[in-house]
Amino acid sequence: MHKTLLTVLLAALMAGSALAQTTDSNTTPSADATASAAAPAPAPAISPEAALIERGHYLAIASDCIACHTAPRGKPMAGGLAIASPVGEIIATNITPSKTHGIGNYTEEQFAAALRRGVRADGANLYPAMPYTAYAALSDADVQALYAYFMKGVAPVDVATRPTDLPFPMNLRWSMKAWNALFLKEQPLPPQPQRSAQWLRGRYLAEGPAHCSTCHTPRGWLMQEKPDLQLAGAQVGPWYAPNITSHPSAGIGSWSQDDLVAYLRTGRLEGRAQAAGSMAEAITHSFSRLTEEDLRAIAVYIKDRPAIATGDAQGSGSRFDQGKAGNALAQFRGRTLSAESPEEIRGARIFSASCASCHGYNGQGSRDGYYPSLFRNSATAGVNANNLIATILYGVDRETEQGGHVFMPPFGDQPNALNKLSNADVAALSNYLLKYYGKPAATVKAEDVEVIRQGGPRSPLLLMARIGMGVAVAVLVLLLLVGLMVALRKRPDPEHDWK
Repeated sequence: MHKTLLTVLLAALMAGSALAQTTDSNTTPSADATASAAAPAPAPAISPEAALIERGHYLAIASDCIACHTAPRGKPMAGGLAIASPVGEIIATNITPSKTHGIGNYTEEQFAAALRRGVRADGANLYPAMPYTAYAALSDADVQALYAYFMKGVAPVDVATRPTDLPFPMNLRWSMKAWNALFLKEQPLPPQPQRSAQWLRGRYLAEGPAHCSTCHTPRGWLMQEKPDLQLAGAQVGPWYAPNITSHPSAGIGSWSQDDLVAYLRTGRLEGRAQAAGSMAEAITHSFSRLTEEDLRAIAVYIKDRPAIATGDAQGSGSRFDQGKAGNALAQFRGRTLSAESPEEIRGARIFSASCASCHGYNGQGSRDGYYPSLFRNSATAGVNANNLIATILYGVDRETEQGGHVFMPPFGDQPNALNKLSNADVAALSNYLLKYYGKPAATVKAEDVEVIRQGGPRSPLLLMARIGMGVAVAVLVLLLLVGLMVALRKRPDPEHDWK
């Protein structure tokens, strides 16, 4: 037994000696080797093509393509969304790489033409609801990256979208050739070497992919942006995109760069503003997913824009300086319960039934600010009441970068609307809120509510175009008649010539 034990011990010692020799000769456990073994294996190198597609994906996020080209409960980029415009509904197209119903047959050159000049592969013109006037600033490298993403990073969806059917003569797409000749400037942004790289990056993002000016700049009677009023606020469908110039009261001059970055990331700035409508979509799908560096660059550029006075800019304070929780109670103690006219009593009852459970019995909001105070809210104290009406009709629905969900139910005629309110109901509620929490001088009529319910104000362009074409036809007919009469008078008389 002792001999057997001795044999086992000798075998163990020999095995240990062999293991030590192997360690010494092959993988000496130096400090560097130990650190290397502890470190995770390096990630596999990404291919140039994959890097290009990923860059294109980021640019598509910055451009907020999915917001317009994805219908509710539809597949990404498959189109079908009806976009309200002042001249009628425009249907977003399928921009997946489907070869039957999408852009799968587009060459990169055709893709660039659609993106920067608003010209489809078949030569037809797009309407400027597609912000190609902003995308015209995109660099060749970024267009290439976007093309790679849409062709190889987006799943094809072989589903057709219904065509855009605008009323005559807006349905004549060739008329956009003249519009483009007047207002489209397809060229890189002008160099400004005295500016910092951060400012230049912010300008490129804000004026190119993010197309801020497309919504926030008022338009002329031909639906062109007014460059002298850049970012001074404009109506976009049922929502009003506010003045975001550096004006201290009409714009966001009272905001810091940190404030603007926080708002773009979350859609909310406590005590000042909260995003809804198309801006809420932009926050959800685009801004909240951009890098901190790009958000900071956009803020640097936007805050540097010239101040433009609009609306009641001569008033005191900023329209964004809304009340904190409890301010409404302190400011209007007792007044909110003293409704006077029948319409005011109606508005008070609707408020109590539909609004007070979230915003508080006197509109002071929740203490954490999730439900904002209604006192001088950016909707109740805006340059007009359109956003207040739209918020009541369409509600608020946006996601935050932390995965949170901000929701206010709609009270219009949407399928998921609660306690559907008539135009007269919305007008009464709006006037009640304006009187006690916002602008007492502002008034809302049932007709105003119907305009917002139908997608926003209509442009006179349609009527003017029809009148213009009618006048043109009348002039043409008149000229033809005059020409015929002149020709008949000059024709020789056969009887006179015979004599």
